[in-house]
Amino acid sequence: MSRTNHKEPLLRVVKKAEISGFSLALLSLASIVVAFIAGGIFFLMLGINPLNAYAKIFAGAFDGKIAIIATVKIAVPLLITSLGITLAFKMQFWNIGAEGQIIMGAICASYFALFHSDLPHVLLVILMFAAGIVGGGLWGLIPAFFKCKFDTNETLFTLMLNYIALYLIIYFKEGPWRDPSSGGFPKIATFVENARLDKLLGVHIGWGIALALVVIVYVYLKYTKQGYEISVVGESKNTARYAGMNVDKIVMRTMFLSGAICGIAGMTQATGAAYTLSDGIAGGVGFTAIIVAWLSRLNAGVCILVTLLLSVLDKGGSVMQSAFSVPTYVSEVLKGIILFVILGFDFFIQYKVVIRKEKKD
Repeated sequence: MSRTNHKEPLLRVVKKAEISGFSLALLSLASIVVAFIAGGIFFLMLGINPLNAYAKIFAGAFDGKIAIIATVKIAVPLLITSLGITLAFKMQFWNIGAEGQIIMGAICASYFALFHSDLPHVLLVILMFAAGIVGGGLWGLIPAFFKCKFDTNETLFTLMLNYIALYLIIYFKEGPWRDPSSGGFPKIATFVENARLDKLLGVHIGWGIALALVVIVYVYLKYTKQGYEISVVGESKNTARYAGMNVDKIVMRTMFLSGAICGIAGMTQATGAAYTLSDGIAGGVGFTAIIVAWLSRLNAGVCILVTLLLSVLDKGGSVMQSAFSVPTYVSEVLKGIILFVILGFDFFIQYKVVIRKEKKD
């Protein structure tokens, strides 16, 4: 009989032991420094002084009230959505459907903004807020239900729901919600003043909602029974069941909350920034928020810092492109380089590559 020699792989990835919080903070800071150095090399290849480029990006994001307001407007939906994704990812439910949940929150809030705009302003805002929660929450609950009952793949399910939500907007835009005064152009009417979010310090109050949600999500995950249950389910569903937890209930409850928070982001975008409903209302925020949540290590507080970094790169990058007369893709390439380096660091902070050692006879 022939004997099969089972060799271990030449290269394998092994998880490292836990490192201290201080070491983790230093390594994270080092990753950002190296990422910006890599971005600087990219600028040198374009014949641009990196220091001047980064200065222009920073100035473009913070130089004056108008620039700061624009940066905050970019940050608000990104921060809120990343908090929603954090809840789902903490449970290891891979919610890739934040785009759809944002859209459904915006659709439900827009119904009240369009057809009940004569209500008292405070009552109308409360109804739009509640509608955003319900719309996004129910859209998040759908894949959770099918995951619990039929063990469907949540990644594909949530992703496909994004497109259904998008085409719902197109249906409303070209059908029952079409603006009759648009001259035949398919669009939804601009919301009246009464149906718009109030402003605080020059920006719609969505930024206050976002900061409040940071505190709520942080406390919920760290100090409540439900937050503890989410962590246990994320570590091992079998362990959770052994401990007497109702895993299906936890999954569906958490996904409702995850979708609800994303729905709030949609409500703030429609009623606080765009003042209408369009098929670009989500604007890719749902996918970018996945990066924010991951880089933040599912920590609600850290989400603020990562969101600020990406928002500055987004707003300041467009100003830098105009200042140096470079193509529009330069800002996106720069973001890609910085994120690639930071994610690479994050991988090697948690894992190491082990090379197989050949045994001597």
